[in-house]
Amino acid sequence: MSKDTPMEDADATKPTPKPVKNENIMPSASADDASKYPDMKLAQSIHRLSMVSSGKLKVGDLSSKILPDDLAAATMKRILSDQNTSLYKHVRDSMLKGAGDVSTASDDELAKLDEINTKTMEELEAKVIDSRENAGEMEVLSDRFDVARFAAKSLNKNETYDSYQQVMDLPKLSSGKVIDSLMECSRVSSFYGDSKKNKELIEKAVKLAEDGGDWDRRNRLKVYNALSKILARDTKGAATLLIDCISTFSCNELCSYTDFVLYAVICNVLHLPRTDLKTKIIDGPDVRSTVADLPVVSSLVNALYECDYKSYLSSMVDIQPILVADRFLQPHAGYIMRELYVLGYKQFLDSYKSVTLESMASSFGVSPQYLDLQLSRFIAAGRLTAKIDKFGGVVETNRPDKKNAQYRDMIQKGDLLLNRIQKLARVVDL
Repeated sequence: MSKDTPMEDADATKPTPKPVKNENIMPSASADDASKYPDMKLAQSIHRLSMVSSGKLKVGDLSSKILPDDLAAATMKRILSDQNTSLYKHVRDSMLKGAGDVSTASDDELAKLDEINTKTMEELEAKVIDSRENAGEMEVLSDRFDVARFAAKSLNKNETYDSYQQVMDLPKLSSGKVIDSLMECSRVSSFYGDSKKNKELIEKAVKLAEDGGDWDRRNRLKVYNALSKILARDTKGAATLLIDCISTFSCNELCSYTDFVLYAVICNVLHLPRTDLKTKIIDGPDVRSTVADLPVVSSLVNALYECDYKSYLSSMVDIQPILVADRFLQPHAGYIMRELYVLGYKQFLDSYKSVTLESMASSFGVSPQYLDLQLSRFIAAGRLTAKIDKFGGVVETNRPDKKNAQYRDMIQKGDLLLNRIQKLARVVDL
């Protein structure tokens, strides 16, 4: 009989046995195991409600065409379903002014929910005590995570921090589980906009991952670190991390894949050289797969690469509401828009020794007066190496050679260092 011929016996009809799971292997921090709370989609909804109520964003600018009352009602209903009374009161009192007539829960109803939360916390803590006395360390760890995740869902920020700290204070806790705790706690700080705490938690997790951590945790931590850098306006540092993780993204609990690609494109378009922009962004297969969901961003990048400056400025107008509607990008919307202007003007001027204001204004689809005002500001700030001949109506570019630029930079930094040393010397003498 040929070895490729199947055996005709009773065993052939038996179902294939499932592989036995090795219980000695510590599971990685995969997206399936990650905590669902706090819900970052809810954080995005609260942010958009805040932007609408403050007048910085119109509901028509949002991708989902919903009325202000519907946005507010859906957001409040979602918070109430999590029984997070402190967050509910904050949103109700600060963000519903411009949202029309939205029915809200009374203080008595919220007080009842607080009682339920207190009782639930007591039951979860009792379960921890029972596991400590009658079970093992793994059961205690699991119960402690249950307490922390309930706090992330229904309690306030400080109580959640304390709950996760109790997880990390457990004896004999593996570095992998500490990293998991730090990442989950960083989501809490990100949810509440606590950038300082978020940075501290991510830095601790990164240090632990460098000493030891599986590939999945390190890869997921890159995403957390990248979004932390965006919040700190370190777009250059975030750009490298974002592009590295774009093909292995699995942090759906932190943001959607479409939003992640949006962050990657926005950060990288500000810093990537033109050739890399083509290979990594425009022709990147992972980015191209989401082009249909990000038409404005795609139009912006393609217009810049193809030197279609009129379409480039038009896309910038369309992209501003997208920046304002996103909780990670909104604090830096003005900065990003300014850098995009500089990027377009610099790329255009690099092609000419001199060009008339009229011709340049025509290429960008703006008036010469508007262009003159913008260029003069960027030139005065040292962002563009050019000068404007107002009498002749000409913009002249002067490109200092690299060695002289490095020399001037070294002199400036040296002067700054000497000044600081002198100030420090005065303090020490006192």
